[in-house]
Amino acid sequence: MPTPRINRRVWPHLRRAVQYLALLLFLILFIWSRRGGWPAEVVNLPMRLDPLAMLAHLIASRTLLAGSALALITVGLTLLLGRAWCGWLCPLGTLLDLFSFRRLRGKRAAPADGWRRVKHVVLLIILSAALFTNLTLLALDPLTLLFRTLSASVWPAVDQLVTAVETALYRGVPLLRPAVSAFDQVVRPVVLPTEPAFYRFTALYAAVLLGIIALNVIASRFWCRYLCPLGALLGLLSKVGLVRRQVNSSCNACGACARVCPTGTIRADKAYASDPAECTMCLDCLAACPQQAIAFPARFKPAAREAYDPGRRQVLVGLGAAVAGVGLFRANVLARRDHPHLIRPPGARENDLLDKCIRCGECSRACPTSAIQPALSEAGLEGLWTPVLVPRIGYCDYSCHNCGQVCPVQAIPPLSLEEKRSQVIGWAYIDERRCIPWADFEPCIVCEEMCPVPDKAIVLEEVDVLSPDGQPVHVQRPRVVRERCIGCGICEYKCPVNGEAAIRVVVPGRDQA
Repeated sequence: MPTPRINRRVWPHLRRAVQYLALLLFLILFIWSRRGGWPAEVVNLPMRLDPLAMLAHLIASRTLLAGSALALITVGLTLLLGRAWCGWLCPLGTLLDLFSFRRLRGKRAAPADGWRRVKHVVLLIILSAALFTNLTLLALDPLTLLFRTLSASVWPAVDQLVTAVETALYRGVPLLRPAVSAFDQVVRPVVLPTEPAFYRFTALYAAVLLGIIALNVIASRFWCRYLCPLGALLGLLSKVGLVRRQVNSSCNACGACARVCPTGTIRADKAYASDPAECTMCLDCLAACPQQAIAFPARFKPAAREAYDPGRRQVLVGLGAAVAGVGLFRANVLARRDHPHLIRPPGARENDLLDKCIRCGECSRACPTSAIQPALSEAGLEGLWTPVLVPRIGYCDYSCHNCGQVCPVQAIPPLSLEEKRSQVIGWAYIDERRCIPWADFEPCIVCEEMCPVPDKAIVLEEVDVLSPDGQPVHVQRPRVVRERCIGCGICEYKCPVNGEAAIRVVVPGRDQA
């Protein structure tokens, strides 16, 4: 029996409402992941609902985490309703729908269906590389990509823009000062941080996201059609999904459904049928059909195979690319000798981190001082976008252990605060050529004052020396007591010397890490 017209037109509006609600929830959890106060199991929920991230982590780490089982909810939803995740819940998919660029695209033809193979090859490379404990390409997972970009690029930029507008209004329009102050008290620290967050290479992260959005000019949801590895995984599951789109004999081939399909899977040469692996269950076709010829009944027979579905050749290409990539990554010099400033978060071991980290950026977002940054060159290609501490940007707060609590896959162990305080993540050393008391014979005790270790890992030695002009000078020279240093980096962060600090934290020996 055909669906009544009023019901058919309501479905797309309901979908959009669910999309916006899901995006809002994602942003709320993103904001609270830095602010604190909510359980980590709630804050990192979106990542644990991601079946691709959890499956790749399982394969690479050979570890099954109880929290990873939440990904089965998404799997179950897909087996029941096809790629409804992509059309209803995915926050990146919602952003792509918001920036559809239909007018710019006009009637330009989309790339051939053969391009859909690309996302399957990317998926196969990710899973094949995971067999060799490599998770580098999980950086292309839509949830990790979006969260990482928001953390390291979008939200810091929003904070700077809001601050600039507040400053301009406060200084330029005295009458608005009470309103500006009231607004600032509302948004900080609830939405924006009290202290600005700084990240490296922010333009790079923004460019990746903007590039994905810009691809909509070529075809609507270009990313979802041709590139998304999570969409590829869910699409394969949708082949045996229970509820699928079906066209009945009432169809008069008007093409209305094909014109509104955001993924271009409705084809005239196939009697306006669609591939359930490419259908995101948006239901736009249901509302657009004037003949009420479209329905979504339950079907127990697997869908037919399409020419772009992964076959033996794609499997071999994916496996070969993964083997070659892992080999090249591990031939890098950093595989033999650590970068001296590759400082990992407390408790994280280099090999375990590379086997487990899904590159989501949750730890970077949770760090209150912005000390944890996505790695670029420090960890080589295999460690791309894994967490690394950069003390000159921020320090590991002695009273904080958020990174281990919020990590959805325990790549950073969930240490208690007391356990975290005893973790040695690096050693500080003093460059006497740059240190003010050593090089300039001037007083400075900042590093000793800032050291949070109870017994002080930096001590001051009082000496009498001759200045370059031959005058006697009494100075206090800092010295590091290595046995007490945990490498938190606050001394490097607070060092008043411009440019490179006079005291720096380096990676301890492998036997100490």
